[in-house]
Amino acid sequence: MKTIDLFIQSLAEIRVSYSHKVPSRDRIKISSSGDVHNVLQTIFADVMQHHERFEMILLDRSNRILGYHKVSEGGLTGTVVDPKIVFQVALKSNASSIILAHNHPSGQLNPSEADKAITNKLKEAGKFLDIPVLDHLIISEEGYYSFADDGII
Repeated sequence: MKTIDLFIQSLAEIRVSYSHKVPSRDRIKISSSGDVHNVLQTIFADVMQHHERFEMILLDRSNRILGYHKVSEGGLTGTVVDPKIVFQVALKSNASSIILAHNHPSGQLNPSEADKAITNKLKEAGKFLDIPVLDHLIISEEGYYSFADDGII
């Protein structure tokens, strides 16, 4: 019995918490890819041409923004996206849906095959977890590309 007590004492406690700073009525509502792009311009302002970064926007059931989270940062031509991290954050924040976004420092807005593959992988995982991926935007100083607007999501 003493061995079990020592084992239990050495286990890490897992805590899950969520708190918001802004009441639902005051959160930004997303109705289009243009709305998302407007928000992303501020989020990506410091890295737009410097290096690639992957962000996610977390939404409530009314498509109001709960918050955003930097998933990864990379180099000039790419960054690694771990689906486990994406959905860990989505689950922890009680998100009803998510929007993905990353920048292309080159200014090129067309999605690469890697962009399409990670979008599809995250879309399928979202279906399984009942947290739909509503869109994935690629942004640059030239504008943006929306997977949803193009019918890919």
